Amino acid sequence: MNKRQFLMIVAAVVVLAAFGLFFQTIQPSVETDSAAQEQAGQAETQSEVSNEELLAKFERALGIIHDQYVDEISEQELYEGAIEGMLRTLDDPYSVYMDQETATQFVESLGSHFEGIGAEVSMTDGTVTIVAPFRESPAEKAGLQPNDKIIEIDGNSIDGLSLYEAVLQIRGEKGTTVNLTIERAGQTERFEVPVERGLIPIETVRSDVIERDGMTLGLLEITSFSEDTADRFAEKLAALEDQGIDGLLIDVRGNPGGYLNAVEDIGKLIIPGGTPIVQIENREGEKIRYVSNLDERKPYPIIGLTDRASASASEILSAALIEGGGYDVVGEQTFGKGTVQQTIQLGDGSELKLSLFRWLTSAGNDINGEGVMPTVEVKQPDYFYTAPLSVGDEGALRLDMMSEQIRNAQIMLKGLGHEPGRTDGYFNEQTANAVRAFQNANDLPATGEIDEETASRIQQRTVESVREKENDLQLQTAIQLLIEQANQ
Repeated sequence: MNKRQFLMIVAAVVVLAAFGLFFQTIQPSVETDSAAQEQAGQAETQSEVSNEELLAKFERALGIIHDQYVDEISEQELYEGAIEGMLRTLDDPYSVYMDQETATQFVESLGSHFEGIGAEVSMTDGTVTIVAPFRESPAEKAGLQPNDKIIEIDGNSIDGLSLYEAVLQIRGEKGTTVNLTIERAGQTERFEVPVERGLIPIETVRSDVIERDGMTLGLLEITSFSEDTADRFAEKLAALEDQGIDGLLIDVRGNPGGYLNAVEDIGKLIIPGGTPIVQIENREGEKIRYVSNLDERKPYPIIGLTDRASASASEILSAALIEGGGYDVVGEQTFGKGTVQQTIQLGDGSELKLSLFRWLTSAGNDINGEGVMPTVEVKQPDYFYTAPLSVGDEGALRLDMMSEQIRNAQIMLKGLGHEPGRTDGYFNEQTANAVRAFQNANDLPATGEIDEETASRIQQRTVESVREKENDLQLQTAIQLLIEQANQ
């Protein structure tokens, strides 16, 4: 295959991707009159001429770079760089190119498990950014949060790396540690987060039963939307209903999304029949509505749970609960990812992951960049949002020092029941007393200073406290609201 043939194939793939490849159920028909068809044919001819000129220009540039650039570079590198350049012009963090190795790892991550830190990332404004850490993943346990920007990996700048080149460096064998330098909004200083890689199971639906005030409440946590998520949801929902639940909680906090058909199938299990679950809009503005065919409304109330890390398919479900089902959603405004990607194979094992459609809520609202607002907004306690605590090269944190790390420690200590007196980052005597109280309660030397061991223990206790359901203000609010609705 010569260069021209290859370029024509790439162009054809991009054109096909942009004009119609999607789930087989989506086949919008558009009628045109003869005049419109004639005009379309003329425009197509003009476009073909223009494309020929552009391809000739591209070939000239390719030849000059390949033959005259100061360092030798392969044609494959140039071709792949050209594809990545095309995608960068889209200014879309979710449209990416994956070479053969990366595409293989991407497919593996959709299986039953993979090894890594457990977080979805995107390229935003040229920076690798956390979309959401998976629930109970190494990334979440280490304190990574949505919109954290990864600046360095193991001390090396990732400036200039593609998204998937960075992902390959972050992922690795279970038990190994990757050190990520993070930039977080609201934090004046960058900080390093060590994350021990683990085996990330893809168990996408978890169920639990909560007994409260004589009520039996079902809880379904959806961690992501994979191929079998809807089937697992249906099985666990049926099991809960067999126990005679009085209400249902659906938790999509920390859920980065996944397959559109999975959330559509779940919507058909809980959203009243005749109501749109989601709408899909193409580049021409044509919309397709996916409507629930549920026979009758569930005989119990349903409440959803969201947070800032609920993205994509999670937002579809949350919006459908509010707008399509008339149900409450408790928590925080969601991430705001309102586009649908399709993976397109390029024939040599590499792939394009390209945004082809926008999805709109049940009522037709575009949430891209905005997110879905819960009907009952509840933030978690402040210590749920703190950056991981560590002691830098300066040594222990002590009296009369002031830093972002001290501020984080004060917020954590307050959340753990040890009042530091202030949370502005200044280490005063009351903060020292709070540190001593914590150290005494945790069998540490009561120095009143935060050394590495004390910082590690504060961090550990904070993570444990965050995991306790009774400290989960969003969950507790949703439970109380569900009980009130069940009693009506």
